[in-house]
Amino acid sequence: MNAKEILDIAVKAAGLDQVPADSGIIVDGENIHKVLFGVDMEAAEILIARELGYDGVITHHPKGGNPMLNLYQVMDNQIDRMVAAGVPINKAQKALAERKEAVDRGMHVSNYDRAASAARLLKMPFIGIHTPADILAEKTVQEHLDRRLKNKPKATLQEVKEVLEELPEYKLALAKPVIRVGNPDSFAGKVFVTMAGGTSGGKDVYKAYFEAGVGTLVVMHAPEDVIKAVKEQNIGNVIVAGHMASDSVGINKIIEALEAKGLSVTRMSGVIDPREKSES
Repeated sequence: MNAKEILDIAVKAAGLDQVPADSGIIVDGENIHKVLFGVDMEAAEILIARELGYDGVITHHPKGGNPMLNLYQVMDNQIDRMVAAGVPINKAQKALAERKEAVDRGMHVSNYDRAASAARLLKMPFIGIHTPADILAEKTVQEHLDRRLKNKPKATLQEVKEVLEELPEYKLALAKPVIRVGNPDSFAGKVFVTMAGGTSGGKDVYKAYFEAGVGTLVVMHAPEDVIKAVKEQNIGNVIVAGHMASDSVGINKIIEALEAKGLSVTRMSGVIDPREKSES
C-alpha cells in the first residue's frame, strides 16, 4: 500500500469526496505494510517507528507541511454544523470569523517543518489524517446520544455523561467526560455534538448554538475563556467529552477501514484501543 491509498481509504471512510486541507501526505512513500498511528506524532514517534521496523507513521493532529498551515481552512465546516443546529448561515459565518483568523495567525508562525524534516531524513512515510477522523467521531457520538436519549426529554447532564461513557473509548479513558457548564441535575435539553472543524470555534460560536435552541453542547475540549463566557451567558450547558477519547472514537473508525484493506496498525500516543479492558 502507498501513502495515497492510505489517505484515500480514510477520506472515503468519512464520506468525503476530497482530501480536507488539514490532512494529507506530509512525506510520501510506498510498500507500506505496518504503521504507527497516534494523536500527536512528531520526531520522537517517527524515530520509534524506524527503530521498531514500521513502514509508516500516521498522525491525527497536523504536525507538518500544508496540513498544519491550512488547519484554519477546515474551520468553515463548522458553519455547516451550526446551520444544522438551526443557526442562520450568515450568523454562523460571523460567529466563526474572529476565531478562524486567530488560528490562521497562530499556524502561520509555527515550525511546520519540525516533524516533517525528521520523517524526510529517516525516509519514513508520514501522513496526516485529521478532519476525516473528527467527522467520524462527531457522527458516531451524535448517533449514539440520539439513540439512547430519544425517549428522555428530561434527560439530565449526569444522564448524558453516563450515556457517553457507554462508548468504549470514554469508558476506558483516564480523562473521562466532565460537565464544565451546568450541574449533574441540570436538564440537558437539545444535545448537540460538535467535534469536527479543525479546532474550537470560540465563545461566539457557542453562544450562536445556544441562541438557536441547543441546550447542551458536547465537545472534545473547551478553552478557559469559552467556559467562562458560557457561564456568564447562562443559557446553555457544556460537557467536555474528553480530547484523547473523542479523537480515538474517530481514529478507531479509520483504523477499522485500514485494517479491512490489509494494513497492520499499531495504536500509540493517545489512541485508546476499544478492545482493551477497563482498569477501573
